[in-house]
Amino acid sequence: MTIRFSLFIVGMAVAWLACGPSAQAVPAYARQTGQPCQMCHVGAFGPQLKPYGREFKLFGYTASNGEDHFPPLAMLTTLTFTNTAKDQPGGAPSTNLFGAGPNNNFGVDETALFYAGRITPEVGAFIQATYDGIHNVLHWDDTDIRYAKRGKLFGETLVAGITLNNHPTIQDLWNSTPAWGFPYSASGLAPTPAGSTVIDNALAQRVVGLGAYAMWNNWIFAEADGYQPLALPTLNGLGIVPISGATTYDGVMPYWRLAVQHGFGDHYFELGTYGIAARAFPGNDRSTGRTDDMTDVAFDANYQWTGSDDHFISAHATYIDETLKLGASSLLTGANSNDRLSTFRADVSYSWHDTLIPTVQYFNTHGSADAAYWGTPNGSPNSAGVRSELAYVPEGKLGSFTFFYNARLALQYTAYGKFDGTTAHASDNNTLFLILTLAGAPW
Repeated sequence: MTIRFSLFIVGMAVAWLACGPSAQAVPAYARQTGQPCQMCHVGAFGPQLKPYGREFKLFGYTASNGEDHFPPLAMLTTLTFTNTAKDQPGGAPSTNLFGAGPNNNFGVDETALFYAGRITPEVGAFIQATYDGIHNVLHWDDTDIRYAKRGKLFGETLVAGITLNNHPTIQDLWNSTPAWGFPYSASGLAPTPAGSTVIDNALAQRVVGLGAYAMWNNWIFAEADGYQPLALPTLNGLGIVPISGATTYDGVMPYWRLAVQHGFGDHYFELGTYGIAARAFPGNDRSTGRTDDMTDVAFDANYQWTGSDDHFISAHATYIDETLKLGASSLLTGANSNDRLSTFRADVSYSWHDTLIPTVQYFNTHGSADAAYWGTPNGSPNSAGVRSELAYVPEGKLGSFTFFYNARLALQYTAYGKFDGTTAHASDNNTLFLILTLAGAPW
């Protein structure tokens, strides 16, 4: 343990020297705009967006202070420690850089390089390449390239744009959708529930999508995208190496988003819906000539209290309902012909001086019993619990040492009341997770 802890400390030191003295609050954007991280992000660190941050993303990452900061590069490293209430049978993934013990595991979750900023006055990008230290692989990560232009419609402002991205909801402006929802970091070395909807990041980096969006009068937002799955050889070439027998997807997958937002004095609200439809070959088995069809329809809400520069309150909620027609799985494994799965998450956070940020979340996943499909001991995918986190962000603010380099230290605890359909041993999976994220834009 002493040797492993020493290696962890060395890793933190190397990351600090490489990235500067904070995930998703890309400091290249701070250099481009001349604004500190706290201008865009709740708690001076991503991914939670304040009004200015949503505006910056809506306009395609192009706002600038007029100076030349090319190339808009940034780096990020996330170092973690994971403890579970009970040792994990078989231990953590054997590829983990710090070893694969049954408990108390250190990890280098990611070391990432970003191209993040303006390409032309109307085109900008968020492009990430990541070394995953848990699975020991370098891969293409989240990408969102946008074109946006301002105009008029019915006498009111219209912002219209195009997005090319590889992860449904990565392009979204709100923190209630899966790509940017809490928890902003989750352990890759802890057990996770079996049941998950397809829009809940199952397609991340496995697809390429093109879509159009528009915001009218700063009130109504609408978007439509089509996603095409990437072929297995392409995924392998990009470092997205599927597990043998992994599910593959078929045909164009439509994605939609509709939201209404408005501010009332110090109070900001958003209400919306989003969803996707997908067809899949389970285990890449095409022998039946049929697919499993999944349709996800989701609803979300966001609230922010913006009445003070030193105190900021945010709340997010989402409900995802997935309908499954298991034409292929019912023949291949004896699964039900039809299943349902729903997920509800709600969290609230408070930011004190953009430095201390406590967050609490309730989550609940519920679905139809189907042992052949979910693979749980009693056939149920039901899981529920509470996740709490306390984060500390020392930099990224006006008056701090610098806002081009930042750090985020967070202590997170996940307590399960139900795990994969059972309450009897759910607490065995309770997880204590320590996260240190370092980011910088030295150019």
